[in-house]
Amino acid sequence: MFGNLLVLFIVIPLVELFLLIQIGSRIGVWPTIGLIVLTGLIGASLARQQGLSAMRRIKEELRNGRQPALELLEGVMILIGGIVLITPGIMTDLFGFALLLPTFRKGLARKLKANFAKSMSRSPNRKSADNSKRDDDVIDI
Repeated sequence: MFGNLLVLFIVIPLVELFLLIQIGSRIGVWPTIGLIVLTGLIGASLARQQGLSAMRRIKEELRNGRQPALELLEGVMILIGGIVLITPGIMTDLFGFALLLPTFRKGLARKLKANFAKSMSRSPNRKSADNSKRDDDVIDI
């Protein structure tokens, strides 16, 4: 867990800073700032458009009496993609745009759902239907 947090809060910002400095030295400061602002605006617009589309799909699934598990997961991915696109950086922008690509997002959502289902079926704390009845030392008088 500590390693993941270290990567998230130390390594990724350092890599982003390095990339921005490299790009700034090649194309200049103002074009780099313009690139950052442009990706933020495009990202916010795409996230809004795809977020509304995800909401429509969620409502449609609910209307049809189905659980919108994949649609909700995709909605969270769109939100994350929009957030990382608003933050300045090159690597995070690439990740954010990838999350806004429907084919990438749908494939990742299916994999995450399958992994979650598999981990829930292996969970040692999860009670099966057979184990739900046990002796509780209850004495009826």
